Amino acid sequence: MASTMLSLASTTPSASLSTQEILKGKVRLGSGRVGTLLNKEKGNPFIKAKSFGRISMTAAVNVSRFEGVAMAPPDPILGVSEAFRADTDVKKLNLGVGAYRTEELQPYVLDVVKKAENLMLERGENKEYLAIEGLAAFNKATAELLFGADNPVIKQQRVATVQGLSGTGSLRLAAAFIERYFPGAQVLISSPTWGNHKNIFNDARVPWSEYRYYDPKTVGLDFEGMISDIKAAPEGSFILLHGCAHNPTGIDPTPEQWEKISNVIQEKNHIPFFDVAYQGFASGSLDADASSVRLFAARGMELFIAQSYSKNLGLYAERIGAINVVCSSADAAARVKSQLKRIARPMYSNPSCSRCQDCC
Repeated sequence: MASTMLSLASTTPSASLSTQEILKGKVRLGSGRVGTLLNKEKGNPFIKAKSFGRISMTAAVNVSRFEGVAMAPPDPILGVSEAFRADTDVKKLNLGVGAYRTEELQPYVLDVVKKAENLMLERGENKEYLAIEGLAAFNKATAELLFGADNPVIKQQRVATVQGLSGTGSLRLAAAFIERYFPGAQVLISSPTWGNHKNIFNDARVPWSEYRYYDPKTVGLDFEGMISDIKAAPEGSFILLHGCAHNPTGIDPTPEQWEKISNVIQEKNHIPFFDVAYQGFASGSLDADASSVRLFAARGMELFIAQSYSKNLGLYAERIGAINVVCSSADAAARVKSQLKRIARPMYSNPSCSRCQDCC
């Protein structure tokens, strides 16, 4: 940043001044030699000069190197929470982020979370760095919760699981993987979808388009439009699906519709990519809410699944989640996991050290 400075320079050698006058009020006065020295900076954009008769005045203007950085708009979701905190009305309600709250509008901590935290205190857990892929016990527990402990993909070690920074971080890690190993492939996103999906793929430079999902006329699923758009997508596209409790509509396909969706995706050689942020919310059953994911895995398809525990366990601040990649073999899963770790290392190094497997 250029410092502010004024220089008044007389064009006559006799116009010399005392040192006190020169330094007074951050204004430098001097001989024509000093004024000439400053006026040589003709190519400096921070220097503005005006001539007043025989006196030349040169000013260095404060200009930030960040003048070209525009003010970003507030986040459409979290921006509502910021406005809520700033509002002094006692009757205010926060309709931005879906979160457990008490009657006093304070965050509600689930009993199972309190129990897990007490277990951690009793064990005297330390604050050691986790491995790049996260806590091994958590990765095992989260994959089994998603697929079922007896699922063949688990038994055959065909799932590459890496603990991520909740759902957002897990999606972002997968997006970076797609950009690196599937260059040019596009992601199809439901219309509408969670507000951050597009940001994540834009930031990873992964192209995306939309498939029809919500029908305002029926206030339900536009199933025919969805199927048509998935069929029309270039072969090998990634199809982003909400495993359950679709955000923001809350409308999920029926089991029969999931069968047809999986048929089309398999026929078109697309790659399913599930975002599972509400397992247990839609039906109250962890198994029922994972049935869509398990259906695709049972058909032998390779797929991506991002998980979040912010909503179903109320772990908003802990940022607990995972990215799972179901592969055709254990060898492929090991290689995929190694590359996910390679991407994670310069991105955030390793995840939170919360011993979150106790909640699972």
